[in-house]
Amino acid sequence: MRTRIIAKLDVKPPFVVKPVHFEGLRKIGLPVDIAKKYYKQGADEVMYIDIVASLYQREILLDEIEKAANELFIPFGVGGGVKTIDDFSKLFHAGADKVILNTYAVQENPDVINQAAEIFGNQAVVINIEAKKWEDWYECYTDCGRIQSGKDVIEWAKEVEQRGAGEILLQCVDTDGRQRGFDIELAKRVVESVNIPVVVASGAGSLEDIKELVEYAKPSGVAIASLLHYDKFTIKDIKEYLKNNGVEVSK
Repeated sequence: MRTRIIAKLDVKPPFVVKPVHFEGLRKIGLPVDIAKKYYKQGADEVMYIDIVASLYQREILLDEIEKAANELFIPFGVGGGVKTIDDFSKLFHAGADKVILNTYAVQENPDVINQAAEIFGNQAVVINIEAKKWEDWYECYTDCGRIQSGKDVIEWAKEVEQRGAGEILLQCVDTDGRQRGFDIELAKRVVESVNIPVVVASGAGSLEDIKELVEYAKPSGVAIASLLHYDKFTIKDIKEYLKNNGVEVSK
């Protein structure tokens, strides 16, 4: 199976930013420009997450999303501040192919997953899991890695699959933005606990890190931010390296 290479845009409108451990934001550029850049480099998909919408309790800013969507001819996942079926509809109208959900489903009403999957189809519902490690378990966090939920990551992953989610985006609060490698044990455990695709983010600091993650945990996709934002590598560089090391990727 081919591993998808996905560009992840953390957005604090109007800018794409890059946090470390979900904190300390550094401005990268405008979403429309960054999305276009990675599309041209050969990204298989772009994920756009408004990382402060839930935290600030404000509406989703659809204009920026629409501008970015107009530049893309690949799957476009969008999240941040999503609470209702109406939010899903608005995002699809703005050009999203998938909607990414975390805070509201974890903290308030997981039934929104079932409702959305029924109306829009499983493939349109992506659950973002922000995991933090404690001694012998991982806890789901929300609101950009700030708020604890008490939920066990593995149990939640299984639950969202049962509720109809078609994909999981797995992020790790401990490794995010540090560029020192992924939590490959966490990735492997989540991938093996469900039958739906799992995209793993948080930790790529080198091409070797990506290869190690793919070989060990076998995720459906890898979401990259820092390596791309700081121009260390292009999507093309990543795919060529993986291909040369026996990992199947799209062209």
